[in-house]
Amino acid sequence: MEAKAQARYVRVTPLKARRVVNEIRNKNALEAADILRFAPQAVAKDIRKILMSAIANAKVKAENAGERFKEEDLYVVEAYVNEGPTMKRFRPRAQGRAAQILKRTSHITLVVGTKDDKGKEGR
Repeated sequence: MEAKAQARYVRVTPLKARRVVNEIRNKNALEAADILRFAPQAVAKDIRKILMSAIANAKVKAENAGERFKEEDLYVVEAYVNEGPTMKRFRPRAQGRAAQILKRTSHITLVVGTKDDKGKEGR
C-alpha cells in the first residue's frame, strides 16, 4: 500500500531541497525520519513534516482498507522536488540602478510504501 504527502510553495530553492531529499530516497521511513531530524539543513524540518504526514496517510489508508499496518515496513518509494513559481523582487543598487532578486519556491512530494510496492511498479 502506498501513501503520498505533498507540500507546495515551500519557500526554499529546489536545489537545496533536492540535496536533502536525495539522502532519504529508498530508505526505511523511520530511518529517514531520524536522518532528517539530525540533518543540519533548514529544509530538513519541512521534509520531515511531509514524511510524517505520508506515514500518517499510510496508516489511515490501511485502517480504511482493513489491512495490517506496521510503520517498520514502510520505505520511501518516491521522493522528488519540483520547482514552484518564482517571486521576483527588486533591490536598489548603486547609481540608481535596480537588481532583480529571485525568491524561488518548491513543490516537495514524498511517497511511502512497502517493499512489495517498490518491486511491483518497477521503480
